[in-house]
Amino acid sequence: MHGHGAGAHGGVVALLPVMVAVLAAGCYALAAARRRREARGWSHRRTAAFLAGTVLQAVAFLPPVATLAAHDLRGHMIQHLLAGMLAPLGLVLGAPVTLVLRSAGPRGRRAVAAVLRSRYLHAVAGPWTAAAINLGGLATLYATPLYRAASGSPALHVLVHAHVVAAGCLFAWVIAGPDPAPRRPPVPRRLVVLGVAIAAHAALSQLMYAGLLPGLDAPAAERQGAAEIMYYGGDIAELLLALAMLTTWRPSRRSRAAPAYAPAAH
Repeated sequence: MHGHGAGAHGGVVALLPVMVAVLAAGCYALAAARRRREARGWSHRRTAAFLAGTVLQAVAFLPPVATLAAHDLRGHMIQHLLAGMLAPLGLVLGAPVTLVLRSAGPRGRRAVAAVLRSRYLHAVAGPWTAAAINLGGLATLYATPLYRAASGSPALHVLVHAHVVAAGCLFAWVIAGPDPAPRRPPVPRRLVVLGVAIAAHAALSQLMYAGLLPGLDAPAAERQGAAEIMYYGGDIAELLLALAMLTTWRPSRRSRAAPAYAPAAH
């Protein structure tokens, strides 16, 4: 499969994810610096995690990764691993919602709270739903003509990557994020969801290795190499996600915060 990468489309469209990452890093760093001057301060580890996530996002869409992704399925898979699995974990561990809530005025905080209470967010923020959105997007990309179609359409190319990033952030946030989230079950239940997601991700990579995904027509060496990157790289990313879930777990804080984000009544 050729052409599915930033180098294939060029111009502002190809650099859009990089510009978004740079803008997000700048806004976060500025807000974090202001919060650190307050008595409560702001965690350097959260800042480091978020900035690492933005760096990984930028790396995914710049040469040499983007150049390789433009003509090699293995490069595309490295891009997916960085942008859809590793970078979202860093972004989520930066607790950006908490930072926004502490930085915004009353109107901004009300707006964020309204989003957190919204029925739409409650619909997608369940762990099983988030896992289905994340893994279902990958299955659709590789088992249908979508991957081939995106290689010839800059707009579709951007939308596919936007979905990969958003779905990765949603799943990481629901499973392990320190920010408040609706419908977040206890850690044992999230471990079950994560275990199922790991198994499904491994199965998809094995189907790719065996050449059983009809949406891919790459040479065997590329396809098998990409499948190995997906399999082993995914294991590393999911292990880090499990570790983050355990280290950020605060049962008492979750129980106190949960009622504030019940669905809005109509």
